[in-house]
Amino acid sequence: MGKASRKKRQSEGTRAASRAPYVARPFEGLADEADWVAMREILPAATARVTVVVPEGTEVDGRAVPAGEHEVTLVTVLPGAVPAVHRDTGEVLVALQSRTSSGDASRDIARAVLVALASEPGSAINAVRPATADTPRLQDLLQDGQRLEVKVEQDFGFWLGEDATEEQKEALSQMNDNAVPMERLDGAPSAYWCLMTGRAYIRWILDEDEDTATRAVARLQAAGQHTLGEGTELLGAFRANGLLVPVIEVDPAAEPSSHSSALGELRSRYEKALTSDEPLTAEERRARDGLVSRQVTLR
Repeated sequence: MGKASRKKRQSEGTRAASRAPYVARPFEGLADEADWVAMREILPAATARVTVVVPEGTEVDGRAVPAGEHEVTLVTVLPGAVPAVHRDTGEVLVALQSRTSSGDASRDIARAVLVALASEPGSAINAVRPATADTPRLQDLLQDGQRLEVKVEQDFGFWLGEDATEEQKEALSQMNDNAVPMERLDGAPSAYWCLMTGRAYIRWILDEDEDTATRAVARLQAAGQHTLGEGTELLGAFRANGLLVPVIEVDPAAEPSSHSSALGELRSRYEKALTSDEPLTAEERRARDGLVSRQVTLR
């Protein structure tokens, strides 16, 4: 959605606004949709910088939001689970994993961005009201076609600004102690290796809608082509923001990068399975039903 959409949603007035409609796939239409889902649901520590364009006259909670282009740093989480921070330096950080309740994560995140931009430098945004039907979506605020360049962080050092308090430093230390090692893999877009309690997994976020992706994976499973080879196992899948995230267990002793070639081959098989318009066979239907029964909805 572009400029015309932005003009329609310039401000949230003081009138009572209707509830935001539920959106099962909130990041659809954004470039790198799967990586938006990764930052929202999968990655413990990651950052990405985007540029938002705020139209003239935009208000939020009765406060004017500065018009024009603004660089915003998106992060997975912030100290104390606050949704946003406007640092003394002017840098704005917005957490994608803050809990929201409007039914449209895109609107909720966009609202957090606007509230942070409207706040004074040096402010921590402790809470953001649920978005309404009048709240712009990320699709309205982001420059058309803007890519999401995700940087996977190995700890939460991005939390700390120059004026970090001792309490914040202590919270950082505790979070770093519990951080789950994760690494982005080559071979397929939005595939991430992680190590948890001595076991290693690859979480691959598929770009297609859940039903389409599930059918394709079912075709692969029925043909015995759904893993990375010997010693790997498809455990099931997450359902996240309208996308499917297969979870494959791999050898924890192997270097993460060693899986890239096999992952690329699996990606090719998956893309071929997507092109089939044949009805599922009985064996493929059983594979699909088994996969559905092992799906876990993250939100």
